[in-house]
Amino acid sequence: MTHIDDPRLTAMGLLAEVHAGVTARMQPVFGAAGLSEIDFETLIRLGRSPQQRLRMTDLSAQTGLSTSGVTRVVDRLERDGLVRRKGCDTDRRASYATLTDAGRDKLQEVLPRHLADIDDILTGMLDSAELESFLATLRKIRDVVRPCATAGVSGGECPVQT
Repeated sequence: MTHIDDPRLTAMGLLAEVHAGVTARMQPVFGAAGLSEIDFETLIRLGRSPQQRLRMTDLSAQTGLSTSGVTRVVDRLERDGLVRRKGCDTDRRASYATLTDAGRDKLQEVLPRHLADIDDILTGMLDSAELESFLATLRKIRDVVRPCATAGVSGGECPVQT
């Protein structure tokens, strides 16, 4: 068997292990707040966007969900009063998801524990130079594997996912 010790396999294995571990660590915080991981991702992306809103197509591109998938998430968050959907004044085909006051309150409820977890398992182990390098590396990889992850924030346009 050739290449079994290839460091590329090690990189993928470590990435998968880290992702699974981080996801498992975050679940109790989200669950206690009545949120799924994708609910939280949607709220945080809206909260960090200009005017705390995104076009539905941009939210789809940022989360990696299909347009129908993001519609289901926004429908659920809208029923819970955390997000409001609003039509676009200049394009009848487009609509926006906007964070509500209750959505901001939910984020404020979750963020202290979430940030403490992030510090405990990730950023707290890195000095400032390591963190800067780590973030640059993650962005470099993200820009290749999910080039639309900043759609609607960076000004870039991405094809609509179905």
